Amino acid sequence: MWYGEMPYKIIREWEGEQREPLLTRIGGIFTRQSPMKEKIALSIHRLKIQSNRLESSAIRLMQRDKEFFAKVVQAQMQKDFARATMYANECAEIRKMAKVVLSSQLALERVLVRLETIQEFGEVAALMKPVSEVVHSIRGQISGIMPEVSFELSQIGEVLDEIVMEAGEAGGFEQSMSPSPEAEVILKEAAAIAEQRMKEKFPELPGARPSIGEGRERYDLK
Repeated sequence: MWYGEMPYKIIREWEGEQREPLLTRIGGIFTRQSPMKEKIALSIHRLKIQSNRLESSAIRLMQRDKEFFAKVVQAQMQKDFARATMYANECAEIRKMAKVVLSSQLALERVLVRLETIQEFGEVAALMKPVSEVVHSIRGQISGIMPEVSFELSQIGEVLDEIVMEAGEAGGFEQSMSPSPEAEVILKEAAAIAEQRMKEKFPELPGARPSIGEGRERYDLK
């Protein structure tokens, strides 16, 4: 990694330096592109909003799981195993969604830390590509659960893609089209942490034996 000196062209892009005459700048104030620094600041703000929405969703899913878990226990005590199985399978679906949401939120937290580092030190080119890739990956993961968050992440991802392109053009080099190994590491680490937290926060279903049915894991309680 490099901090400190940046190519002069990147510095101009970073600060949004303008060389046009004053009247030209005034005339184009509503149409000119935001400089890189402003785009990154706005992306951080928008990503924090989506991270908070994911966190709130995870909390709601956890609460809903607790409600159905209590129903599983109650149905088992009443020896109503058909109803217990129904509630257990609902818990299983909730937990699958919760894992995706939690993993996405943890990955976004890492993205935000990276963007704040970029914002502070201005090291755009070396650090931006994995950030963009992670945001796009999270967008795909969450699309079927929270489509509104997925839509916002899609828009933010487009802005991040623009920054990656601008940094490459300003630095005089082309960005690699192959996936970034660092992005994959971020996603895998977030998934591993999410798995561990799921074990800590979601108790094992009593008497539940997983079985495969209809292309997804289900439970049979007897």
